[in-house]
Amino acid sequence: MKKLELKFLNEEGKVVTISLDAPAEPADAVAVTAAMDEIIAQDCFLSSGGALIQKKQARIVERNVNDIEI
Repeated sequence: MKKLELKFLNEEGKVVTISLDAPAEPADAVAVTAAMDEIIAQDCFLSSGGALIQKKQARIVERNVNDIEI
């Protein structure tokens, strides 16, 4: 399963992560940057440490799970 993680800094300088399932690939860096800028501009998410004020990182994370038969 892949996720797009958008990481921001809040007013307290702490990292806040927004995760989105099944991102389009290859990732469009310009579109991701624009979306992150819009999230900050619209002030639409609030964390326990205040508003999101700065972009920190965007990444696609893949998690593989293999069951072990017992």
